[in-house]
Amino acid sequence: MKKSVTLLAGCMFIVGLAACSMEQQIELADGSRTQASHWQGRWLVINYWAEWCAPCRHEIPELNDLHEDRVGNALVVLGVNYDGLTQPKIGEVIERMDIRFPVLKHDPREQYGYGRPEQLPVTVLISPQRKVHDILVGPQTAASIRAAML
Repeated sequence: MKKSVTLLAGCMFIVGLAACSMEQQIELADGSRTQASHWQGRWLVINYWAEWCAPCRHEIPELNDLHEDRVGNALVVLGVNYDGLTQPKIGEVIERMDIRFPVLKHDPREQYGYGRPEQLPVTVLISPQRKVHDILVGPQTAASIRAAML
């Protein structure tokens, strides 16, 4: 009986480890990864930007402020490079533009069911229930993004 309990406990431990490793990994442009569960229950503020877009460059400080404030940790600001740049170029551009929020390696638009933006900048608000709440076209401020979440 004791052997079967030990064997069962060992199997449950292995299954638990497998479940942890199966958790959805999100790849970031800098080569790091994070767990999707870290963003569970939070608003996602997904901003599409490009270096050549003057309004994008103008709103980056606002997005940095929003990311750093995080409204009591209730939201996550994420960037998507419109041009699909990869390393090492994306890292150079992120540094040049002083982007201080995570930039996604892959565009999440198919996951959330919205189309590719036709102009920039665009900010997509994903509710904590993982539904598209709003799509904001044009440069935003931290205040305008917070207001759109109400």
